[in-house]
Amino acid sequence: MPNFLPSIDRYILRLTIVPMLGVFALAASLLMLDKMLRLFDFVAVEGGPVAVVFKMLGALIPEYASLAIPLGLLLGVLLAFRKLATSSELDTMRAVGLSYNRLLRMPYVITLVLVAVNVALVFYIQPISRYYYEQMEYELRSGALGASIKVGEFTTLADRMALRIEESEDEGRRLVGIFARVANAKGQVLSISAREGAFLATRDNPDTIILRLTEGTIIQDTGMKGQTPRVLSFSRHDLPIDLPAIEKFRARGDETREYILPELLRIGWSRDSAPDARDASVASFNFRLVEIVMMFLMPLLAVALAIPPKRSTSALGVFVSIVMVVAYHKVNQYGEDVAAIGRLDPVLAFWVPFVLFAGLILWMYYRVAYVPGGQAIGALEMAFAKLSKRIGKLFARRQPRAWRPPTDAAAEAAPAE
Repeated sequence: MPNFLPSIDRYILRLTIVPMLGVFALAASLLMLDKMLRLFDFVAVEGGPVAVVFKMLGALIPEYASLAIPLGLLLGVLLAFRKLATSSELDTMRAVGLSYNRLLRMPYVITLVLVAVNVALVFYIQPISRYYYEQMEYELRSGALGASIKVGEFTTLADRMALRIEESEDEGRRLVGIFARVANAKGQVLSISAREGAFLATRDNPDTIILRLTEGTIIQDTGMKGQTPRVLSFSRHDLPIDLPAIEKFRARGDETREYILPELLRIGWSRDSAPDARDASVASFNFRLVEIVMMFLMPLLAVALAIPPKRSTSALGVFVSIVMVVAYHKVNQYGEDVAAIGRLDPVLAFWVPFVLFAGLILWMYYRVAYVPGGQAIGALEMAFAKLSKRIGKLFARRQPRAWRPPTDAAAEAAPAE
């Protein structure tokens, strides 16, 4: 089969795609690991099942992917061109007439694909997945996921029942060491202790479950003065428990980040919308849009920071690229917060920083691509090289001076014994 891609494009594609996927996986994993630790702690405190942690993490994957895709694109192109520069292959390509614009053909094909993926994530998938995450968190807090009874603690049910379970085995199917205290409106109190038990569902009434107790004692206090409480032993006793009513979770859209693209446009440009909702919707739309448009400048920034000075293998450009992208993202987040409350126009909050940042990237790329010997961060590279030499001297191992025998003149001058 004929090759539709020239060999140079296939080579650059191979150099770009491997580090890009690696950076994407690494960035997404780091973000998810940090969130996983917090979710495990949250679920442990609420007493919920461990499986819900992975469901909540799955709902956050689109949000983390939308952050990791631009970073993976940037570092993938940067590491590819840095390898070409440090191995002198870039000089050879330039010598045979290949310009930087020609070499960026394949990175921009990758950029177009990733932009399409990010548009689907940011405007459609991420808002819905975020809503599902909030819904699971609400259900976990309210006990809808089976997290209302905690082992080793007293739990109040239906305002008149207290329940304590010492141990839970077989994923909650077998409960050991049960104590229950049930009171009614007449002041009668039942204190029940049992060796073990299990929860059973009822077909007739889904709002009521049965706690089947085995081998225990019931102490009944009628609440009447002078009457001794009655003590009963049982081998099996069914205790009905009325489940507390759980309020339904709110509808999607109470938060602006849960709106998909058509909803943002409908609310943001409708005269019938409330001013607060309109400002928040327009701010969210511009924030998502400017983050996507900035991806088209990532390959230019990567090339500008990938080329180190001649006879140098400095990796300062990698560090600077990460700092620039993260700082720009934080500026956009601040702009969204300010524009959402109506204190700043979205054009000033998002597009003025975009124009400034884009102008800086275009200038850096021009210096590398069109100025002979030009460096985008040449001053930083020189300062970094000097600082590295000074730090190296501080930690360099000093060689001990070798012993030298005394000269003849020094031996004659020494007093004879």
